[in-house]
Amino acid sequence: MGGFFGIASRQDCMVDVFFGVDYHSHLGTRRGGMAAYDKQIGLQRKIHNIENSPFRTKFEGIFDEMQGTSVIGCISDSDPQPMLIRSRLGTFAITTVGIVNNADVLIGQYLSGGGHFDAMTGGKVNSTELVAALINQKSNFAEGIQFAQSVIDGTANILILTEK
Repeated sequence: MGGFFGIASRQDCMVDVFFGVDYHSHLGTRRGGMAAYDKQIGLQRKIHNIENSPFRTKFEGIFDEMQGTSVIGCISDSDPQPMLIRSRLGTFAITTVGIVNNADVLIGQYLSGGGHFDAMTGGKVNSTELVAALINQKSNFAEGIQFAQSVIDGTANILILTEK
């Protein structure tokens, strides 16, 4: 299980998202992450292992490192996220919560078409990266999300942060 939280605002919203994500800490115990967009800096991302130390402790210095008027964050009990993806749809941050029961089939289909993934320990593929790859097969985010949700056997709650 996991949880995510995000805000789009006219002013810096790092503090609000920090506490929103921290609230979800009981939903996952492996990874915590935040991604932000700021007009001057662009997209930024931080991910920390929270297995032996709580989210709040690991991210207490985040306000010195990141800022943004649009921010997303997540707590995950599996894959490191949010991820920054550069694709034909542009550069974006993505985080997901769910389970893709047919991941092996979808990975095989994507790889047979010439795609690739960043392999994790044991050759596993990050589920969020798989969802991003599915979305990127279409010409825009709306079509990509609809496609991903139509081919995934399981669940996929998706939160995307773009420069727009």
